[in-house]
Amino acid sequence: MPREFQHIIRFAGTDIEGSQPVTYALTSIKGVGIKLANAIIEKSGISPEARMGFLSSAEVEKIEEIITNPVKYGIPVWLLNRRKDVETGKDLHLLGSDLILQTKNDIDQMKKIRSWKGFRHSYGLKVRGQRTKTTGRKGKAIGVKKKQLRRQ
Repeated sequence: MPREFQHIIRFAGTDIEGSQPVTYALTSIKGVGIKLANAIIEKSGISPEARMGFLSSAEVEKIEEIITNPVKYGIPVWLLNRRKDVETGKDLHLLGSDLILQTKNDIDQMKKIRSWKGFRHSYGLKVRGQRTKTTGRKGKAIGVKKKQLRRQ
């Protein structure tokens, strides 16, 4: 018995295209990478080759519950994106706008305590030790200046 195909599925606050395979469709959610998506599909018992639009509503709800509470379903802690949270001390996995907001709060905290990374963030410089002599320039082009033409 063929299931009805859904072209767009609203999933964890994100619109997901129904024609994509389930594993790659999950990676379009902010906070879910390919390794976590593979682990979620394995725990849910759904075929990785299945298309997102052909999943039943029960299967979609099961995947969504695994994403919201991955530790409960036996997904390893090292796959989570917020381990040993500063405020709670728990291992969390954030999705979508929660992840964006928490990252912004972390950067603001670094700026407030004037750590080196916070200093680099506040001045708009590279944070992770990259070279800055020739790359990451903004604004006016810098380079070899041409000699001005002399009037003769």
